[in-house]
Amino acid sequence: MSELIVSGSASTESLSRHTTFHLGGPAAEFITATTDAEIIEAVTAADAAGKDVLVLGGGSNLVVADAGFPGTVIKLATTGVAAEPVEGGVRVTVAAGETWDDFVTTAVDKGWSGVEALSGIPGSVGATPIQNVGAYGQDVSQTITSVKVFDRELREVRSFTAGECAFGYRWSRFKERPGRYVVLEATFRLGTDGETGSPIAYAQLAGALGVEQGTRVPSKQIREAVLSLRRGKGMVIDEADHDTWSAGSFFTNPVVAPEDVPEGAPAYPQPDGTVKTSAAWLIDHAGFKKGHGNQRVSLSTKHTLALTNRGQGTTEDLLALAREVRDGVEAAYGIVLVNEPVMLGVEL
Repeated sequence: MSELIVSGSASTESLSRHTTFHLGGPAAEFITATTDAEIIEAVTAADAAGKDVLVLGGGSNLVVADAGFPGTVIKLATTGVAAEPVEGGVRVTVAAGETWDDFVTTAVDKGWSGVEALSGIPGSVGATPIQNVGAYGQDVSQTITSVKVFDRELREVRSFTAGECAFGYRWSRFKERPGRYVVLEATFRLGTDGETGSPIAYAQLAGALGVEQGTRVPSKQIREAVLSLRRGKGMVIDEADHDTWSAGSFFTNPVVAPEDVPEGAPAYPQPDGTVKTSAAWLIDHAGFKKGHGNQRVSLSTKHTLALTNRGQGTTEDLLALAREVRDGVEAAYGIVLVNEPVMLGVEL
């Protein structure tokens, strides 16, 4: 087994270097793991020592306390994309440490279909099944066939089929039991019809492409349109643009009873009779406009659903803004917004 890379100390390895918010204090111990065996070894050793553990992917969905993390941070740096043909498509197994958008780029370049509308999303492949990452009419539950994990309770490697992952809107069995499962790899079943493309399922994307919903569009065109839409909202990472110093959408779209949807708000009926509405609409109509905040933290100047670090902010600054927005929406509409990023050492 290769030697684990242990770097930094409580005074030198700031987690702000590893989150897209550029926020968070130091880690007591920081380990870079480049193989599944190293991940398992590091997690097992930390658990045996009774240390708190943070398994870190791309840091794109994480809010870390200014005080930092007193335990062991294990950075996933595994790599590998392995594909094999199957009837009607291709089965692709991807290491958890791979950058998500690099994988999407590879898929589009190879003519695979099924993840192209998820272009430009920051973070690692291993994080996507936890949150059931989705955008523009696609989510990973539509293409994931299995997820391999290390189960910290049973201390063994396990594989879950898509059905066993209990996927829902921004939900999975892995999110239900935070910390228990360390994702090692995810396997996807993608189409090989990238030149023909997937049917467009999202109205805004259809509009950007100038087609009707349901129209098939080549994957490369879908990717280009999605990246353009995301850039317009400050949701493609650009270190020079503080609107991208964020975790993307900070609040999930609330699912409520039909009678609780405010007049004029977007309404998307769900199979169980509830209705999903727009957190961005609620925020805007509760009086919080683009750029609301101060010189330290603010809503994005491009998109009200993103909270951003303007360069000199702290995690406490960010949380104060998040609470202001959450409480303002509740006062206006009686709907409590729920944060999408994972909170480490802090809470709203």
